[in-house]
Amino acid sequence: MGRKEDNIAKATEVMHIRGQIRNICIAAHIDHGKTTLSDNLIAGAGMMSEELAGKARVLDFDEQEAARGITINAASASMVHNIEGTDYLINLIDTPGHVDFGGDVTRAMRAVDGCFILTCAVEGAMPQTETVVRQALKEKVKPVLFINKVDRLINELQVTPEDMQERFMGQIQKVNKLIRQFAPEEYKKDWLVSVADGTVAFGSAYHNWGITVPYMQKSGISFKDIFDYCKNENQEELAKRAPVHEVLLDMAVSQLPGPVEAQEYRIPNIWTGDLESELGKAMMTCDPDGPLALMITKIWMDPHAGEVAVGRLYSGTINHGESVWAIGGAKAERVQQVSMMVGADRIAVPMIVAGNIAAITGIRSAAAGVTIGRESDMVPFEAIRHYSEPVVTVAVEPKSMKDLPKFIDALRSLAKADASLEVRTNAETGEALLAGMGELHLEITVYRIEEEQGIKVSVSEPIVVYRETVSGTNRGSSFEGKSPNRHNRFYIEVEQLSPEVVQGLREGEFGSGTIRPKDGKEVGRKFGEYGMDKDKMRKIYAINGTNVLVNDTKGIQYLHETKELLIESFNEVCSKGPIAEEPIMGVMVRLVDAKLHEDAIHRGPAQTIPAMRNAIKGAMVRAGAVLMEPIQKLNVSVPNDWLGGVTRELTMRRGEIEDMPADGEITTVIGKVPVAETFGFSNDIRAASQGRAVWNTENCGFEELPRSLLADTVAVIRERKGLKPEIPGEAYYAD
Repeated sequence: MGRKEDNIAKATEVMHIRGQIRNICIAAHIDHGKTTLSDNLIAGAGMMSEELAGKARVLDFDEQEAARGITINAASASMVHNIEGTDYLINLIDTPGHVDFGGDVTRAMRAVDGCFILTCAVEGAMPQTETVVRQALKEKVKPVLFINKVDRLINELQVTPEDMQERFMGQIQKVNKLIRQFAPEEYKKDWLVSVADGTVAFGSAYHNWGITVPYMQKSGISFKDIFDYCKNENQEELAKRAPVHEVLLDMAVSQLPGPVEAQEYRIPNIWTGDLESELGKAMMTCDPDGPLALMITKIWMDPHAGEVAVGRLYSGTINHGESVWAIGGAKAERVQQVSMMVGADRIAVPMIVAGNIAAITGIRSAAAGVTIGRESDMVPFEAIRHYSEPVVTVAVEPKSMKDLPKFIDALRSLAKADASLEVRTNAETGEALLAGMGELHLEITVYRIEEEQGIKVSVSEPIVVYRETVSGTNRGSSFEGKSPNRHNRFYIEVEQLSPEVVQGLREGEFGSGTIRPKDGKEVGRKFGEYGMDKDKMRKIYAINGTNVLVNDTKGIQYLHETKELLIESFNEVCSKGPIAEEPIMGVMVRLVDAKLHEDAIHRGPAQTIPAMRNAIKGAMVRAGAVLMEPIQKLNVSVPNDWLGGVTRELTMRRGEIEDMPADGEITTVIGKVPVAETFGFSNDIRAASQGRAVWNTENCGFEELPRSLLADTVAVIRERKGLKPEIPGEAYYAD
């Protein structure tokens, strides 16, 4: 039996011993060496040849990943690591670093209990590092730190040992600052990383070596030895004495929690059901004999098996051939195959028990973020909150109409697999609007439709997705919306919510959808903590994204009978605002009065919905409706000789420079730029710096579009949507 087969046999054995399982992921900024490190861990565990490790990129089994040299999918692999005679099963998820694929990182964090944060010894902690640390801590995933590319520090930058240690301390302090800021209260101290206790490792994933203080004590290697090995170009010898896979897998076992320990504090964070129920207790103890609870964190397409759903099993056992419910699905479905993931291979097993990461096929209604259970009414896991929203859209349609059914199927699969992708289709024309995190995200999606599904498509130029909000309020001057038959009237006031409340809504602090009357008191209390009137907010009807609808009326007859229709009208306005039919954000809509016909036949959907919809839109126009545009934070490192060209590019694109720290010959330009101005940016910045600039971007929310650009921008959007170019005034909604 070969080493790989031996490992697979051991893995299927160890997966039943919950104390010997570790679910971990590797997360970092783009190009800091995550996939190279994953390769080396898999090779060290005997799952691929060691010569290819770091070059083969086993987890980049997507052709585009190999071609572009970046990770797009969060791939997973299981491996066995032996410490002092005990086998441990390590389920590893490699995640993308590019800002456009941040959704994959957020979903991967739900499946794991521990996380290797990677930083580059030369570049340090970068913006995306901060984002992934924040994502890990929000999911109560314990971090440890690996400082990669140490050899470059010694050989390229010629630093002294003292200088090197100083740089390391700087990076450790930066990561600890993030942990203090974002870790759960009870772990702010315990989860800090430090060299002394073995939660910080150094090394070179590419050259296959790594070191921690516990490993130094075990192997007798000193800091000076490492310095000498690198200086004398003898890293092969060092990799034999301190192989990176052994050092880091030791660290994963000793420093990161197993599922039994982690689920006790993670379940209350990710599940809102009754912790004293049978299911609650089973998940808190990671009980393999309890009710089934599995959360899907990823869907990928296998050309032979179709959709493969990968997820974390928190309780119970999932068996080949049994019937399960995807919560929210129409019917129970049969599990056709249960597998463990090993790189690009799926190893079929008869069953997988709680505490593991499982891959299952046959569940058509599964999608990323869906809960799988044996009962259709099980309380699902908390929705996964993404830190950024889709901001760029392209229109895509098949070149040949005969491909239309296949095209619609492909879109359905893509939307299931990638929760950060929004797909809207026009069934008549076959045109689809894909909204994603950025140009690259959409390019890859289109590539998947063309290459993997074999459908040739036409793609429009990218379009920016704006948001609409209000700059003031129409309090005291409510807007009246009349039904077509003039028998029903609704009076609406709107106001802008504070940035703190908007952030709370985005993070799901107050819930979402229709709020049940019995939950109103608790929701009102939460709004009260944010400085809002808790008595008024107790009468909340619904939350849609970052917008809220409140019933601020008293004693209106028949109002409760129209409640569902009022919420439906509110939801319509949330997706199509009053001035450009773009989604709205950060708006509180208050119903302050209503006059309703006593006969139900005269206040049906055809009367109520247009009246309420026009009342909300008119109130927004009266309160000063404005457009918010998506903004990206930008870091550009460039040699000083080309600095002028880079700053010129930024200012030409309405960019704002916030800081320009210099480090020797290199200056980093830190600023922000509207997404609408970033198309073609990569080519222009390369030309301006003759290819010498290194840059990265991060979505950083929305800011108000300058008023001077409002009329022109709205006209362009409205014409594109087949509307008259003029901004509608109050009179338009008063009829």
